[in-house]
Amino acid sequence: MSSPDASRARGSGVSASGPTPSLWLHILLRCVAGTGAALIVAAAVAFMLHGSGAAASAAFGYAVVALFFGVSLLIGHFVGRSNPSGALGIFVVTYAIKVVGFAAVLFFVGAPQWLDRTWFFGSAVGAVVLWQIIEVAVFARARHQLYHDDDGAPLSGQRAVDGHA
Repeated sequence: MSSPDASRARGSGVSASGPTPSLWLHILLRCVAGTGAALIVAAAVAFMLHGSGAAASAAFGYAVVALFFGVSLLIGHFVGRSNPSGALGIFVVTYAIKVVGFAAVLFFVGAPQWLDRTWFFGSAVGAVVLWQIIEVAVFARARHQLYHDDDGAPLSGQRAVDGHA
């Protein structure tokens, strides 16, 4: 005997959906959109209160954060297509390289004369916090395929379980 919900699902022709396509790129686009909207507000407020240097500093703080986190998601997107289980490992390596790279750039280049440190710092910290919130929320809502459905059709962009594409 089956429940009314089970018989309704069988009769409607609804099947289980697959994993979220292009997960890392989807997360990147959502993060850029969300933090970009906040940047527009922050830059407008900075411009009204302290002028164009403050607005540029807010935009520069956001750009550094977006570049820092965006590189990881892009690498995850491209690595995840060919090696989904290795994407998280490459994140760790990429993160270490980025920290050293950005620190070296900031150390050797230094702060430009026009930089308003308060707006730069506030924008960067705000962008990091907002970026992480959006990233975790989008990742939590994503569908992850845990097992290969052995229906005879290989998964797009992934190797089948038996090693054949």
